[in-house]
Amino acid sequence: MALATRTDRRPSSHQRRGGGRPPGGRTLWDSSVGKKTVMAVSGVIMLLYLVAHVIGNLKIFFGPGEFNHYAHWLRTVGEPFMHYEWTLWLVRVVLVVAVVAHAVSAYQLSRRDIRARPTGYVHKKPRASYATRTMRWGGIILGLFIVWHILDLTTGTVHPGGFQPGHPYQNVVDTFSTWYGNVIYLVAMLALGLHVRHGFWSAAQTLGAGSRSRDRLLKTVANLLALVLTAGFIAVPVGVMTGLVS
Repeated sequence: MALATRTDRRPSSHQRRGGGRPPGGRTLWDSSVGKKTVMAVSGVIMLLYLVAHVIGNLKIFFGPGEFNHYAHWLRTVGEPFMHYEWTLWLVRVVLVVAVVAHAVSAYQLSRRDIRARPTGYVHKKPRASYATRTMRWGGIILGLFIVWHILDLTTGTVHPGGFQPGHPYQNVVDTFSTWYGNVIYLVAMLALGLHVRHGFWSAAQTLGAGSRSRDRLLKTVANLLALVLTAGFIAVPVGVMTGLVS
């Protein structure tokens, strides 16, 4: 009888193969809440990077010496504890993981939303804001821009006029001395502004920061972040086009 009782308590083969719903990350990832949380956290990581990036970009207005020194400093951060460029590569890896996690979560949530409403709405008039309706296309535009931006100013593969390693100031001026470089950058930065405006608000709600008393403040912060980042990034090509940076 004791043997029979002990045998009854064994997990079934279905349970041993994972047939049940195991606790932990997989269950969270499978849920819409989990995917939204991943989107929110990865979005915050990218937002912090963007704030630091725009501050660094604006150093171009202090001349080639200041800007080139800043670009060199990025490769020596953490020395001598960190080897040359190790910190920079660590940041790059974190950003790649954040971008991939953000994109995959967004895609899967989009597919889930489409499956949940297989028939079209009766009322065709959209109720969402312009930023909300363009989030998906904005994400695609930003994804393509990231690829172009890396090939232009990091690897120099598509850089106009010949890429000059160790001369980031001149490389930036070369890019924004072309009409297509300006068009690509300006369109991407406008898409970024809309993405940040809506994304910050959505992330705040997902992470539990939203409330009736804080909603107005969060919307104001979202609008200011979008405006400051867009204006800051656009200032560089405008500076080259107007001759302030040459």
